[in-house]
Amino acid sequence: MGRFLDYANLSKILAKVALFFIFALALRTLSDLSIVPYYGVASWHYEPPPVNVSRTADYGVASWYHKDSPGVLPTTANMEKFSDKKMTCASWDFPFNTRLEITNMQNGKKVLVRVNDRGPSKRLYHVGRIVDLTKAAFERIEDPDKGLAKIRVRVVK
Repeated sequence: MGRFLDYANLSKILAKVALFFIFALALRTLSDLSIVPYYGVASWHYEPPPVNVSRTADYGVASWYHKDSPGVLPTTANMEKFSDKKMTCASWDFPFNTRLEITNMQNGKKVLVRVNDRGPSKRLYHVGRIVDLTKAAFERIEDPDKGLAKIRVRVVK
């Protein structure tokens, strides 16, 4: 009877089952955040749904980031070398290399940028921050000391 009810083996089996459920829960959480793992050039890949070019514009808030910002890597999400002097941006809503016209709604200034990164942070995205501009791009529409700008985003064909 001791052979069938070995408590040492039972605890090992329960530990493995618990680890399996923890791993499954972690994968489920990541899939809910729309972050899907794959084994390609980057360790994490997110591809937004196709751009609906019939929609005229999106409205929200833009911020800016540069190479010394917390969490900024030497390369962007599409594996380009990051440069805060380029007219590029980070967006969750548009595929890479989509050209966008960003208009500051308070002063009317515009800048053309290309999507080459993913951002802003998901916690900020859910409260209305829809795009992160490089410092050079943000300077064209607003004073960087303000940090944020109310914007309109339009896809440029």
